[in-house]
Amino acid sequence: MANIKIQLPLDEKTAVSLKAGDTVLMSGIIYTGRDAAHKRLYECIQKGETLPVDLKDQLIYYVGPTPAKPGYAVGSAGPTSSYRMDPYTPALLDLGMRGMIGKGKRGSEVIEAMKRNKAVYFAAVGGVAALISKSIKKCEMVCYEDLGPEAIQRYYVEDFPAVVVIDTQGNNAYEIETAKYREI
Repeated sequence: MANIKIQLPLDEKTAVSLKAGDTVLMSGIIYTGRDAAHKRLYECIQKGETLPVDLKDQLIYYVGPTPAKPGYAVGSAGPTSSYRMDPYTPALLDLGMRGMIGKGKRGSEVIEAMKRNKAVYFAAVGGVAALISKSIKKCEMVCYEDLGPEAIQRYYVEDFPAVVVIDTQGNNAYEIETAKYREI
């Protein structure tokens, strides 16, 4: 199966064309953020404040990178467990965020919000953080610098590898692929 090349930001048409199990190579802008940053974004939404970053058609990568080595934009940059962002994700999706990159399962409220907003959940492969970092060409601080590696940063990526885990219809590769093995 060939990788699908995607240019970011991720528009609705491209998001809808992706299916659970597709492998992709993404190029463009990806934002980062983990639970502490998500909590702050959620608090802004609850207070009716403008977010410090426009998430329309954007992806957030759940990552806390290590410091960059010479010649690299970031150090190891592997995905973190996505379920920790679940309490905040539906509100961000309702504001136009098009998807997330992480690892592990998502809750039912997140999946319903994804279907409602035509969003996609991608998995980056855990355990190959040093290899993933090679696709990150530039890193810029956006906000919440006091959170250190959990701050929101803007990455410019080239051929960032990921797998579509949950598509805009709610099809889940974790469930589909597991079911195949039950049939054997």
